Amino acid sequence: MSFLNNCRQFTNLSAMKANFLQRINTVLPLVSDLVHAHVAMYTFSQKENYFTVVSEFEPHTTYNPIKQSLIGKEIPKVQEPLIDKTIKFKSKYEGQRELDFGKFYQMYTIPIVVDYEVIAVICFEINYEDTQTRGFTRLLKTAFIILENAPKKADNKMYRAISSRDGIIITDKNERIIFANMVASRIYHVLGVSNLLGCHLFDRQLTLHIRKETILPRCPYEKEIEVGNLVLIRRDIPINEAGNLLTRIVILSDVTEIRKKDKELKIKSAVIQEIHHRVKNNLQTIASLLRLQARRSNSMEVKEALKESVNRILSISVVHEFLSQQG
Repeated sequence: MSFLNNCRQFTNLSAMKANFLQRINTVLPLVSDLVHAHVAMYTFSQKENYFTVVSEFEPHTTYNPIKQSLIGKEIPKVQEPLIDKTIKFKSKYEGQRELDFGKFYQMYTIPIVVDYEVIAVICFEINYEDTQTRGFTRLLKTAFIILENAPKKADNKMYRAISSRDGIIITDKNERIIFANMVASRIYHVLGVSNLLGCHLFDRQLTLHIRKETILPRCPYEKEIEVGNLVLIRRDIPINEAGNLLTRIVILSDVTEIRKKDKELKIKSAVIQEIHHRVKNNLQTIASLLRLQARRSNSMEVKEALKESVNRILSISVVHEFLSQQG
């Protein structure tokens, strides 16, 4: 079921408010993976003193213990005191939730405010060990910036989920790198850059090894670059406020092996097509030789037999041509 259908079915939100929340919902897949969090959007249920969840996302960058979907379920306010507090005071809050006996998960909430009214709350639930990793505070701050400045017409592909194999680079408003995960650091370490932090994103040291750069069709924010012996997809996500850059997120996906396999497949496909072409030519040659022989023969029986053979060979040629174009 789509997000807007969830809003219509489970809430009393107006169309304008539902569309506003849909814009926030677009960025949640990326936000979930950035902070390794189960992300849920809570809003008021049709039933008084109850909340309902209209959207939720699981992270692809870490193990997620939360398996049961909450979408559409009516949740009493007394069971979600942190959500209730966030709505009441219109402010971010941090707390804990016990999912298993003695196993606590960090909770972070952020209110979504329209015309001074909180219409929804975004809740992050994160394994405590993940909150202790290097750079987590920076990732959480970036996630909040994304939510607070979600573009009016966000591209779903731009904010699509990432994986644990992707490199993440975050810059400040001056394009200086303030965060780089281990994958990004490894990629640049191969290129001779030992420390990304503090470097300017477009510093010559970082762009020196780029041999080829191609903007991908229909994705102006994505480029395929050849850097040294690597082929990378670079996704560029600037977060702006009033036309000014607040931060920039760069996602690096290593597609070297994929492009290598693509190249091998293209070569194999070209070879196969050449074989098909030669088989077709050989069949045509055989048919021509039989026609020539038929013209030289004085026997009608021989002519008919050769003509029948030509027709059979041409039938084989047609079937072969048809099958060769079916992949």
